[in-house]
Amino acid sequence: MSHVVTRNPATGEVLAHYPAHDAAGVEAALAATYAASLTWRDTSLPDRLALVGRIGGLLRERRERYAALITAEMGKPVAEALAEVDKCALNCEVVAELAPAWLADHPVDSAASRSWLSYEPLGVVFAVMPWNYPFWQVLRFACAALAAGDAALLKHSPDVTGSALALEQLVADAGAPPGLLRSIVVAADDVAEVSRRILADDRVAAVTLTGSERAGAAVAAAAGAAIKKSVLELGGSDPFVVLADADVAQAAATAVKARFVNAGQSCVCAKRFIVHTDVAEEFLERFVAGVAALQVGDPTDPATTIGPMARVDLRDALVAQVERSVAQGARLVTGGRAIEAAGAWIEPTVLDGVEPGMTAFVEETFGPVAAVVRARDDDHAVELANDTTFGLGASVWGATEHALAVGRRIRSGALFVNAMVASDPRLPFGGTGRSGYGRELSAEGVREFTNVRTVVVA
Repeated sequence: MSHVVTRNPATGEVLAHYPAHDAAGVEAALAATYAASLTWRDTSLPDRLALVGRIGGLLRERRERYAALITAEMGKPVAEALAEVDKCALNCEVVAELAPAWLADHPVDSAASRSWLSYEPLGVVFAVMPWNYPFWQVLRFACAALAAGDAALLKHSPDVTGSALALEQLVADAGAPPGLLRSIVVAADDVAEVSRRILADDRVAAVTLTGSERAGAAVAAAAGAAIKKSVLELGGSDPFVVLADADVAQAAATAVKARFVNAGQSCVCAKRFIVHTDVAEEFLERFVAGVAALQVGDPTDPATTIGPMARVDLRDALVAQVERSVAQGARLVTGGRAIEAAGAWIEPTVLDGVEPGMTAFVEETFGPVAAVVRARDDDHAVELANDTTFGLGASVWGATEHALAVGRRIRSGALFVNAMVASDPRLPFGGTGRSGYGRELSAEGVREFTNVRTVVVA
């Protein structure tokens, strides 16, 4: 039997060994989840939302325990890990409060005497989730699925297997029917084949994936072959645009958080800082000063603001991206090197003079590396912002109406004016282009996992 091994990215030490599910184990998990879906779809909405509310309550009770697990498995500073658990609890509370309106029958005037839309469960939702937000990524989809009357089969990243199993136990402890959310443990080499087999199974109704473009393309192809609904939240190379009339001090201070939260390991982190030439030098000076103030260190220390990256291979790939960018003409302002220590450490990095075609402009840099790009004017800023295959978030800084007008010309799933891009349980979240399709969170996210049924009475 194969095993999955988790490691502490701050030290490189082994945390745990987990036996991977074989074919029989995957079948048992799927069978249990499918059986639970048949019961859950007929459970009343108030009872379903009561479960979601209880999950939120347990998250608040166990926040320190879960935060410590997140920090151990993927290196997130404990202050950020606690914030992640709290955000999960908030999402549960928002769904429990607002989903009655989101899922209520929606009357529509027509030629019939009565007509309406109803939102009905799909069945089993298969979820393929990443390591960077071990609890948030899962509960973001799971709250929606459970509220809608669906069951969930989770294939989490092997790097956070402890979190995956803790989430399964969390839902069970909240009083869910057996099998309502099951986690399968799959070795990395077997993920593609197991996922294809699950998606081909008639007991699975839909799939949601957060991850890389390559993983998204493979899952979408398998879902398409089976004619099943898919929701994809993939990569991003979000522009953070600073216009000539921006409050540069505020923009630069926010830029540090927007790039370096979670050690830059977020699809929705700002990655390309497109700055008008009139304010570029002031922005760069303030930005670099803010980066220098970051505290790199032990992620279990509450004072730490930058922990390690999640894995050494990811750190090494990021260093290579920086080196290629410098060879192509970018200027290394600060950082750029691996930190010589056990674990997956890298210096927070700022590149200036980045231009289209350079690695740091074209590729997603999934780690603590910021690319500063100079724009001649508003039109050039828009051209640079849109010069990407991605389209997740965009942040624009300037006089409000001016920044809003510029932002409307940038292609993205979310636009934030004078604020960093962030998800909110009350607002839909998702992208366009190669950042994926479909939405999570809010009414739109809950309804993604339903059959929108038209009912007409003559």
